[in-house]
Amino acid sequence: MVCAGLFMLGMDVTILNVAVPGLRQDLPATTAQVQWIVDGYALVLGGTVLSVGAFTDTWGRRRSFVSGVVLCGAASWAGAVAGEPWQLIAARCGMGAGAALLMPATLAVIHHVFPEAVLRARAIAVWAAVGGLGGLGGPVVGGWLVERFSWRAAFWINVPLAAVIAVGALLVVPESRAERRTGFDGLGAVLSAAGLLALVWAVTEGPHRGWTGPATLTGFAAAAVLLTAFTWWQARTATPMLPLTVLRAPQVHVAAVALTLMSFALFGAFFVLTLYLQGVLGYGPLEAGLRTMPLPAALAAGAACALPLLSSRRAAARGAAGALGRVPEVAPPSGRTAPPSEHALAVRLPVVAGLLVVTLGFAVLATTDATSGYPRCLVFQLVAGFGAGLVAAAATESVMGAVPSGAAALGSAVNDSTRQLGSALGIAVQGSLLTTVFTDRLTAVLGRGSLPARPADSLGLDLARLPEPLRSSVASGVREAFADAMTVTALTAGAATAVAAVLAACRLRPPAPAPSGELPAASRTPAAP
Repeated sequence: MVCAGLFMLGMDVTILNVAVPGLRQDLPATTAQVQWIVDGYALVLGGTVLSVGAFTDTWGRRRSFVSGVVLCGAASWAGAVAGEPWQLIAARCGMGAGAALLMPATLAVIHHVFPEAVLRARAIAVWAAVGGLGGLGGPVVGGWLVERFSWRAAFWINVPLAAVIAVGALLVVPESRAERRTGFDGLGAVLSAAGLLALVWAVTEGPHRGWTGPATLTGFAAAAVLLTAFTWWQARTATPMLPLTVLRAPQVHVAAVALTLMSFALFGAFFVLTLYLQGVLGYGPLEAGLRTMPLPAALAAGAACALPLLSSRRAAARGAAGALGRVPEVAPPSGRTAPPSEHALAVRLPVVAGLLVVTLGFAVLATTDATSGYPRCLVFQLVAGFGAGLVAAAATESVMGAVPSGAAALGSAVNDSTRQLGSALGIAVQGSLLTTVFTDRLTAVLGRGSLPARPADSLGLDLARLPEPLRSSVASGVREAFADAMTVTALTAGAATAVAAVLAACRLRPPAPAPSGELPAASRTPAAP
């Protein structure tokens, strides 16, 4: 049930990407309004998931999960019957709020239902695969619904799904919450949510308002001030929402950085790839969606291949004891504690190997030229998707294995917020880079003085209205310019994953054992008052 909810959540992130043309024809929506209809979901989710995750541990994981599913279903119904753009924006923001309740609870429930590290590692691998299938499969589902019905079907589909998932969760998912109840850090939650909202907003708006525009710079400045205040407060309050000692563990902060950079690379590339398939290769929404399915399929395969290392009994036992000095949940057969090198191999190897494989995939994509066609895209998806599956499963297990069971939803929220921030940043940065390079190259190729500002608009030129000689020239120029731009974005994404691989290879290690059986200094949390 929790994986079904995760699939619905991931699908909602991208399902509207192929529905925008039909939506704009049906509603009198401006370009800015359409942008907020698409981005409002990710904005609210990315901005509030961390603070909601801390609340979930105390309030109840099943309760939070079911409430999030119901809120997503209700907001989807409101979006399906909306008659004005502002109603759709409100509905998408409501769906994002529901997702913020739902997402941290998914991993927290898994953490509770599978206390043995071996079984938990397997469940997390399934979780990573399902999450990838949902997010990357959204365009396929959306393309089929838009072509068969209308853009409203992209909202309607959630209503029965949410009803079935909510009832199923009430029947089969046990309730769990933190055993030790402390006061809720309200100020920390407000500072965290406000800071992340400002950051995600600035990242989302940067390509449209200009990265050095007053509004964008104000957003980044506000995020810096609020998140600095949040960090200061967490270091001083007796009951922090996010104990900074948790973040100091390398299993948490290094894995979180790896997930952020991988999401930056992969989701940004996915955005570029959908433009390429529809704007350059000329596929329709459903055809383009189907041709992106190798990516989530390869991601699922990569997550499955991470299992042999992650489910190693001795390595998983050490990982569960890792950063917080807890007693191993599964004792090694000999009764001894597994050496640190076993945990390092169990987590570091799939993370580093996966990031290097993703980098290799981007090296393939960077060789795309005007005549490459779909086969090169297929190779990229298979290679990069497989590597991403390795990283997602292993890095998520690293984070969840380093937090105590009473803070499982908070650990999930740390994992989820980094992925959401990376995804938003990847789409914004790679989209902005694509726009700039494509426009410059097309201007040079065709010798035109002025071009539309957005790649989607340029790719949407009605070539059928042009005379045949000019039509062929423009089409050839578009393909050449877009291939050059995609090469630049692929090199940028590949550089990000290569940096993440080096960081993980050097820093993703278990902390040194404390002398005389004491807890490591980085794992002690303030006592409750």
